[in-house]
Amino acid sequence: MTDNRTYKLAEILVDHSTRIQRGDRVLIEGTTAAMPLITALYELILTRGGHPHPMVEIPEQQEMLFTYGEDHQLEHVPPLRKLAYESFESRIRIHSSQNTRALSSVDPEKQKTYQKSQSPILATQLKRGATKAFKWLTTLYPTEAYAMEAEMGLRDYQDFVFSACHADEADPIAYWDEVLKEQARIVERIEGRDKVQLRGPNVDLTLSIKDRTFVNAAGEHNMPDGEIYTGPVEDSVNGWVRFTYPAMTQGRIVEGIELKFKDGKVIESTAQKNEAFLLQMLDSDDGARYVGEFAIGTNFQIDRFTGNILFDEKIGGSFHMAVGAGYPETGSKNKSMIHWDMICDMRQDSEITADGDVIYRNGEFLV
Repeated sequence: MTDNRTYKLAEILVDHSTRIQRGDRVLIEGTTAAMPLITALYELILTRGGHPHPMVEIPEQQEMLFTYGEDHQLEHVPPLRKLAYESFESRIRIHSSQNTRALSSVDPEKQKTYQKSQSPILATQLKRGATKAFKWLTTLYPTEAYAMEAEMGLRDYQDFVFSACHADEADPIAYWDEVLKEQARIVERIEGRDKVQLRGPNVDLTLSIKDRTFVNAAGEHNMPDGEIYTGPVEDSVNGWVRFTYPAMTQGRIVEGIELKFKDGKVIESTAQKNEAFLLQMLDSDDGARYVGEFAIGTNFQIDRFTGNILFDEKIGGSFHMAVGAGYPETGSKNKSMIHWDMICDMRQDSEITADGDVIYRNGEFLV
């Protein structure tokens, strides 16, 4: 029997996040492990007058591609997926891995080849998303693999996921509407400033947000959500940061990352684990050593590190930065085939100032 919270999560995704309208074509991406949510979405989209198009991955699909695929297969751009991103009104992607470490031994060069081939699709998503022509949304369905990564039992992890999305609320859509209003107050206090400075035991950074737009992230593109973010002026980031949580991408875990910036560019980078992979990612292309996103997490229901960036970047009392591609709607001009988020805790002896005014201290906004 399907958990009622799964159906409530589907309602959040359809009625709050993507606001599906009659005639909307909706691509649903997920694995077979997410069938309860895919089924609920299919039904709800039909009742809203939309056209659901499931694109379901079989188990071990990615692993097989990297194991047996030749270069021309890794470079192949899936035409149906490309068409959907270029012409559909919406896309709902459901992370639903059954093995989060499946790609940990894959040759990074193969991953780089594949990532490069998919980068035009990412660029289309960001470009069309910025103009609201493409309502893209990323979420997660709780699997045993994610529960193990978070060092939790499956039932506890399910409770954690649905709580973070507020699918256990009597009226979850009303909750997210309230988050939207509250974060709007924060954005109003920050936007229009120039110099931002972050100080704490793990960071001493300055950056400029002059003429940049902050996005009030309350469930439009991610679920769970809870952050405000922008793209800093590309050549403005200076200083250093030690990211307190592991950074994960492409099935790899990189721990103890420290970055030093000068005029926007990473000029020094070290890691305690998988440093070679970190360096390779930073050398992906010209934009990979610049910051595409600066964000502050506001979701205090996410009170622990789980090893999944969709949740971890929203941790209340943290900030994160993404090296690589920025979001055009923020004013970011940085382009890259990567967008890699890295998270730093700010809950002790830390503060953020904007043009000299303290706006954030020890994990909380002063507004």
